[in-house]
Amino acid sequence: MGNMDGKTVEELSTTECHQWYKKFMTECPSGQLTLYEFKQFFGLKNLSPSANNYVEQMFETFDFNKDGYIDFMEYVAALSLVLKGKVDQKLRWYFKLYDVDGNGCIDRAELLNIIKAIRSINRCNEKMTAEEFTDMVFNKIDINGDGE
Repeated sequence: MGNMDGKTVEELSTTECHQWYKKFMTECPSGQLTLYEFKQFFGLKNLSPSANNYVEQMFETFDFNKDGYIDFMEYVAALSLVLKGKVDQKLRWYFKLYDVDGNGCIDRAELLNIIKAIRSINRCNEKMTAEEFTDMVFNKIDINGDGE
């Protein structure tokens, strides 16, 4: 199967694979998890547009073969990355998730959408607005001022 940004499936214990397979097939008897089922699986309902886009982007990053479904092997690769992946592997995945346009940079608009989505999903009301937080982050990290 190869390495999908985490441990290879072959490196997982037999017990882990059996547990994950049982859970996957319980939640998704067809063996193919749709975006709708993905949202249901994580209890994501009545999302804001930015949160919905974020969840769709997350689904797409786990759909390695881009067929519109997450099959068991993709599910295992995703769980393996999240639960057992090394920090650099996780950072690469997060960057891919956040770099929506795929240009190799996270710009102000992408960061703002991420912040809004995460706040909406977590239903948190911070004193600082998403825009203020994004500005603060970019003021600290955008050394050359190019907005990326």
